[in-house]
Amino acid sequence: MQTTMLGHTGLTVSRLCLGCMSYGTPGGPTHPWVVPEKEAEPFFRLAVEKGINFFDTANHYNYGENEEITGRMLKKYARREEIVVATKVGLKMGEGVNRRGLSRKHIIESVDESLRRLQMDHVDLLYVHRLDPLTSFEEMLEALDFVVRQGKVIYPAASSMWAWQFAKLREMQIAAGFAPFVAMQNFYNLAYREEEREMMPYCAEEGVAVVPWSPIGRGFLAGNKPKDGKGTNRAQTDKNSGLFGTKQDYAILDRVQKVAEELGVSAAQVAYAWVLSNDYVTAPIVGATRLVQLEEAIAALDVSLSAGQIKRLESAYKPRSVMGHQ
Repeated sequence: MQTTMLGHTGLTVSRLCLGCMSYGTPGGPTHPWVVPEKEAEPFFRLAVEKGINFFDTANHYNYGENEEITGRMLKKYARREEIVVATKVGLKMGEGVNRRGLSRKHIIESVDESLRRLQMDHVDLLYVHRLDPLTSFEEMLEALDFVVRQGKVIYPAASSMWAWQFAKLREMQIAAGFAPFVAMQNFYNLAYREEEREMMPYCAEEGVAVVPWSPIGRGFLAGNKPKDGKGTNRAQTDKNSGLFGTKQDYAILDRVQKVAEELGVSAAQVAYAWVLSNDYVTAPIVGATRLVQLEEAIAALDVSLSAGQIKRLESAYKPRSVMGHQ
């Protein structure tokens, strides 16, 4: 397994991060298409056997159930000191008015609940899942620094937002003597490249790790949403699967599939290989509901794209509306 540094932290992570969102009780409150725990176990075993040491979950995923499964699986197959575990805070955790957001109360209570579910005494990264418009930056940052100083969180991190917001937050952290965000988990793939305008250059300049979510476009770039309207279970039930499907998207997919034919690999492997070919990407998050999907992602590390192939893959892209911040 290839490894790299997590930005300027000195922490070593695998070039792939296993996204654990795919595992839970089917029909759950946030992700009805997930794989049940018994069927999820081989994914964790394979990941650890192949050298993946980076795992991503969130308290929001089926309201904590995903963290419980992730904790049990990692306790069974991995050594805690050898793995890097990330979770998130901020999104809805139920119907109560205070069961969401980034207030000091919610952050502190959520971290304790996440650690209990994960059966861990700390998480390596805690992502702000999305910004909370009802909570001031000052309160959010003070609460994050508090859980860092408690030793319950090693590094604070953030997910999709405007680049100016991320830069402002990090400057506020540095000015206050707080531990700054060390990673950005943003929406990035061949069909959505708006992050290249500001966020990617900023992270590269500041030594912030980039850990893209949805590197194959919710499976679209793997071909899970053909033009005939048929598709995989996730493509039909995932509320975010509708992000792709324009004429431009299918033009990009067509190029991905043609390059895949040339190389004798799958379309998903080409899409992963393109993300991995970008120097500013640390480790894309791999989501898999079939074991072959995880195997393909791991094999994509050995797929080499020529400069000409990269140009062809990129040339169909045109600016589009910003997505993923909400």
